[in-house]
Amino acid sequence: METISQMSTWIIPCMLLVILGAALWKRLPAYELFTEGGKEGIQMAFSLLPFLVGMIVSISILRSSGALEAFTQLLSPILAWIGIPPEIIPLALVRPISGTAALGVTNELVGSHGPDSFIGRLASTMQGSTDTTLYILTIYFGAVGIKRMKYALKVGLLADLIGIMASIIIVTLVFG
Repeated sequence: METISQMSTWIIPCMLLVILGAALWKRLPAYELFTEGGKEGIQMAFSLLPFLVGMIVSISILRSSGALEAFTQLLSPILAWIGIPPEIIPLALVRPISGTAALGVTNELVGSHGPDSFIGRLASTMQGSTDTTLYILTIYFGAVGIKRMKYALKVGLLADLIGIMASIIIVTLVFG
């Protein structure tokens, strides 16, 4: 344990020394390149801001309007018949949109049902088995100016659906 602690303390300073050494060896202006990268990073952050604000507002409206709860109530008889707890639906719907919102839903589910409950285990597994597809497409594709993303959207949402179904099947088989 002590060796890992020592390594983690020195790894970043060593990386910086290697980068500076490589810049000196190639006779590159390291400080100027560093500041130029900082400028580009700030410009990128400002270009991402409208997309990020739009996503946050959309998620807030979805949760505050009650649309998420209404959709859950609509699907709950079918899901209960199949054996899927309806409480998991908000997580399945929010996860492709926002990781932070999904983490909040997971926290609520684990807090109300317990971490060792079927719902708690399913929520945790689903959180790790899916990705924030719409967030990724909106933020990253928008930042680099990609306009045509229909195939990426289809594949990303399909991967999320497969992750959700795999989570349900695996948690049911292992803990059900």
